[in-house]
Amino acid sequence: MAEIRANLPQGTPIEIWFQDEARVGQKNTITRRWAQRGTRPSAPRDQRRSSAWLFGAICPAEGKAAGIVLARCNSEAMSMHLGEIAFHVAPGAHAVILLDQAGWHGSAELVVPPNITLMPLPPRCPELNPVANVRQFMPDNWLSNRIFKSYDDIVDHCGFAWNQLVDQPWRIISLGLRQWAHGF
Repeated sequence: MAEIRANLPQGTPIEIWFQDEARVGQKNTITRRWAQRGTRPSAPRDQRRSSAWLFGAICPAEGKAAGIVLARCNSEAMSMHLGEIAFHVAPGAHAVILLDQAGWHGSAELVVPPNITLMPLPPRCPELNPVANVRQFMPDNWLSNRIFKSYDDIVDHCGFAWNQLVDQPWRIISLGLRQWAHGF
């Protein structure tokens, strides 16, 4: 962080963002359900294979989020997602995005906006990325235990779920703040 701060104009605010992506599809997950004792609630499961990728990033200190739903997960899609994040960074601020080391996160084809610096997390440490908590929270509340009719239905539900999360900045804060990253 000291190296990043040294390369920025003095007094530039830095926003810490976390990023990850998740596949959401017709072959959906089954999660816990409330039911009356002694009953077996139904939990639909689909065997079809249509899916979409939900690219999401959160800035827990600000309670902000930026996400897009795309058909593929590659460098081009990641570049589009970085553009979306750059749009949500406060004017005059610089974003440091912590992310895993997936191949498309470090590709030479990746287009990184000037108000963003990518900082890879150590390998095999998913617990350091709070977007994993978001990836668990969203299906538990809005995306699992359902049958998607089509690819467009998947995209619509992902958009709805992401917008529900964005409308709850307190949830982004509670899921994402990390003492080691925010220094409190």
